[in-house]
Amino acid sequence: MQCPRCRSMNVNVQIVSDVRLVNKHHGIFWWIFVGWWWVPVKWIIFTVPALLAKIFIPKRQKIKQTNRRVCICQNCGYQWNL
Repeated sequence: MQCPRCRSMNVNVQIVSDVRLVNKHHGIFWWIFVGWWWVPVKWIIFTVPALLAKIFIPKRQKIKQTNRRVCICQNCGYQWNL
């Protein structure tokens, strides 16, 4: 493999993992059939318990991990995605 900047053949290839947290949300069918009436009823009837639940129940999150290959030139330090 050859560096596009300095044309050196001294190149290392590494796998880099990118990890991020993504909040889970309800889908479109839940909002069409349930959410449009349940959320206002919940806030009108159960205001105090809903506020306490919002404070003390953590958000639903999932981990999204992606892997990518990165080439790094050992002579000039240039890096690019493979």
